[in-house]
Amino acid sequence: MGTDKLPAGHPPERANARTFRERKGPELLAPAGDLERLRMAVLYGADAVYLAGTDFGMRAFAGNFSPEGLAEAVDFAHAHGVRVHCTVNTMPRNDEMDRLPAHLERLEEAGVDAIILADLGAFQLAGRYAPHAARHVSTQAGVTNYEAARAWHDLGASRVILARELSLEEIQTIRDKTPRSLELEAFVHGAMCVSYSGRCLLSNYMTGRDSSRGACAQPCRYKYALVEEKRPGEFFPIEEDGGGAYILNSRDMCMIDHLEDLQFLDSLKIEGRAKSAYYAAVVTAAYRHGLDAAAAGEALDPVWRDEVEHVSHRPYSTGFFYGQPGQYYEDARYIREWQIAAVVTCCDGEGNATLSLRNKFRMGDEVELVGPGIRPFALTVPEMEAEDGLPLFEPRTPQSIFRMKLPRPVPPWTMVRRVKSLSAK
Repeated sequence: MGTDKLPAGHPPERANARTFRERKGPELLAPAGDLERLRMAVLYGADAVYLAGTDFGMRAFAGNFSPEGLAEAVDFAHAHGVRVHCTVNTMPRNDEMDRLPAHLERLEEAGVDAIILADLGAFQLAGRYAPHAARHVSTQAGVTNYEAARAWHDLGASRVILARELSLEEIQTIRDKTPRSLELEAFVHGAMCVSYSGRCLLSNYMTGRDSSRGACAQPCRYKYALVEEKRPGEFFPIEEDGGGAYILNSRDMCMIDHLEDLQFLDSLKIEGRAKSAYYAAVVTAAYRHGLDAAAAGEALDPVWRDEVEHVSHRPYSTGFFYGQPGQYYEDARYIREWQIAAVVTCCDGEGNATLSLRNKFRMGDEVELVGPGIRPFALTVPEMEAEDGLPLFEPRTPQSIFRMKLPRPVPPWTMVRRVKSLSAK
């Protein structure tokens, strides 16, 4: 039986009821581009993760999940009390629709908790072919007013993910004028699209990659110059210093300093399914501590505010929450000043850790450790030990296993990171 025959927003209960993490305040929803990123998001404090299968998702170049991988991901998340939301938020064409019911049935079988949808036809099919999953309306649908939110709720949506162009005042109005049974979700961190709710054709026309089907080439980040009609091949910069112009570029969003203003929302979303496992872990942990502090009426510890500066990002703004964010014209480069060096696979009570290498580092380097539920701390790298027991001063082979004595025990999936500027010059 489809959800169109049930009260709006209330899919039927599954036979095996699940126990999810208890929380105060909004849900923290983190990105999971592949299984490693999902594990990081779950272990570093997410209440829910969002991901995609190998089709119908808006991030075609993220790792994404095969049917077998999706089942493994759902099992891991549910074992840790974390919900799984799956994106089916492209705008399918006629030749794709025949494949959609089978895809939705696979999501139903895998046990996803919600499906994120933008297309009305896909939304109706999800009610039929994945009746146990809640239906969330994607930001791609561009919900910017309370009547649109009500209409989706009447059709069976349990949540709308609001357009990123809304101010805090507009969001509050939508909350005041919609049923409380309709959940509201908003993005609070990550990249922003220069186009209205991501509805852009630049990529289609310039590169042949369809932004509405997850393949955006981000031409808004390109460096532009003027060409005069009668002088082809001569490029004229659009600014005085000759550095070019990034007239379509946008800043990244960061709302970690304002979480107390967002407590009336049901879910706060971190952008970044195409970003690294390190990003998923660090940003999730920062917002986990921020939300916990806001719920307790406490100030955020500065160490967690500083964590969002430890990941790859463009200059931050508060999005449209408090007015226009303003463009960033200087360049399209990311600020990259930290690199993950290794991941702890196990550690005993004495701090004897086994690690897996990600990037080279050596004895004597100054590094930091950041892990699930622990406060980041600094360490001077001691002499290490290879897997065969021989002394090791500089592990070099990616994924190689080695041992290192830490000053205190840490949980698995703790990361060793070091300062290394990777910003484009």
